[in-house]
Amino acid sequence: MSDDEPANGPTTTGPPTATATSAPVALPAPSRGRPKPGELNFTAPRAGKPPQHLADLDPAGRKTAVEILGHKGFRAKQLSTHYFERLVESPEQMTDLPKSIRDDLVSRLLPQLLTPIRTLTADNGRTIKSVWRLHDGALVESVLMRYPRRVTICVSSQAGCGMNCPFCATGQEGLTRNMSTAEIVEQVVHAARLLKRGTLDVDDIDAGAQSSPLRVSNVVFMGMGEALANYNAAIAAIRRITEPSPDGLGMSARGITMSTVGLVPAIDKLALEGIPVTLALSLHAPDDKLRDELVPINTRWSVDEAIDAAYRYFEVTGRRVSIEYALIRDMNDQGWRADLLGTKLNARGRGWVHVNPIPLNPTPGSRWTASDPGVQREFVRRLRGLGVPTTVRDTRGSDIDGACGQLAAATA
Repeated sequence: MSDDEPANGPTTTGPPTATATSAPVALPAPSRGRPKPGELNFTAPRAGKPPQHLADLDPAGRKTAVEILGHKGFRAKQLSTHYFERLVESPEQMTDLPKSIRDDLVSRLLPQLLTPIRTLTADNGRTIKSVWRLHDGALVESVLMRYPRRVTICVSSQAGCGMNCPFCATGQEGLTRNMSTAEIVEQVVHAARLLKRGTLDVDDIDAGAQSSPLRVSNVVFMGMGEALANYNAAIAAIRRITEPSPDGLGMSARGITMSTVGLVPAIDKLALEGIPVTLALSLHAPDDKLRDELVPINTRWSVDEAIDAAYRYFEVTGRRVSIEYALIRDMNDQGWRADLLGTKLNARGRGWVHVNPIPLNPTPGSRWTASDPGVQREFVRRLRGLGVPTTVRDTRGSDIDGACGQLAAATA
């Protein structure tokens, strides 16, 4: 794999296009002010809960919910089959449900949670960013990316983010609220429906690429929010995504990546869930002095504590960990920092970790920019010289503010 080959994300090749998916609306202002430098927020502001949705519930909970509505419990499995397996959108297609109860079941257990506001495409249709309005006016975004033989959806887990990383557009907007389990799952279901319909206008991706519609194969919790700060909803969403159909979408847990800035107790808790997802630690600096500035959570859990937690995750799950490292010009891209990073990773062992340097994506008002290509190559060379597997992540979707660190940049 070359330095420029995509891992989960990548380079734009065509002009971006925007599509209005509903009548123009006024975009709501964030519900709280921008955070002060270094300020952390673990407590989402209280807000009215979204309507209860089938995807919020496990199979037993769905049966109970249907019975509370006065219907027979087996209807819950019928609804689950339509939603998770058949990806049905219209109640009229649910012909196994009697007309007399169909509308009631659908309106009560399959309410609309995400309202499309804007859709932007790039990379000749291979990258699609969707902007969604939630029931309370909060905005979130998801990004669908197609590659040869796989499709990745990058999902949001919070409206905004409380981790306040200064180079990240989402972090600079502050935390509006946590998303519900179903609001997270709905992003994946929407992408699956697009692919099933085969309506995506995508040029040939590569020689030998599949031309027929593909299923969503990978889900990355790298959109808006710190998923591990919304732990219960994020874990429940992963269970819905991985449970065999018709109880869930039936995806492999190995195709799911959970990104975190380093909430150490939550990493340890995730390791014990028995779900073999990939952990991605957003490190961005190997020394505490710099990481305290770039990733304020480092003032709670240091670089070594975060790396130790990542290594424990590997020991418990056997899943290789990814280290995400945004390369920022003259900030964290020095050769000695590459050496320090490699040394710290190797001190825990070999073969347990993979580093993904990411050229910093531009955000409005940021004083930082991406490292020079030569500096990036030297950073990678030093890591590989220490025996650390390293692959540069692409920046697909950057021209539609859909790349890593850019979500909310154009819509907040």
